[in-house]
Amino acid sequence: MNNKLIPIAVENFKEIITKNYYYIDKTKLIEEILMDGAKVKLFTRPRRFGKTLNMSMLKYFFDIRGVEENKKLFKDLYIENSPYFIEQGNYPVIFISMKGIASDNFDEALKKIREKISELFDEYKDILTYLDEFDSKKFKDYIIGNIDKAKLENSLVFL
Repeated sequence: MNNKLIPIAVENFKEIITKNYYYIDKTKLIEEILMDGAKVKLFTRPRRFGKTLNMSMLKYFFDIRGVEENKKLFKDLYIENSPYFIEQGNYPVIFISMKGIASDNFDEALKKIREKISELFDEYKDILTYLDEFDSKKFKDYIIGNIDKAKLENSLVFL
């Protein structure tokens, strides 16, 4: 008997693979991205069409963090047998979803974005040991949300 689950509202690639959900292999997308050479990608799809799941898949494929663990996620999937599999785990990846940022006014939306950035920096706090005292203080300000709009605009560049 097959005990696979249907991944309703599951947007995390790792969760789908490790918790035995049904998964339609979309890893050919990785090969297509690497083959076309474009510097910028725009993924447009209607709501609930897998944008976040695909971005999650890309994160786990390219991310330099957790290389060996992430490599296992692609076992028996299309990309594992592609010549482009050598690109797996070679890049630092920043993954952020703006899901849930909807608001009726600008100030509330800005507050939610600030919270997302704070959570993102907290996720990467292990790099604090590599920063000098000035960048370390700046990094900690992002974590605690002690940033103005100008710093918020520069947050991803700084990270």
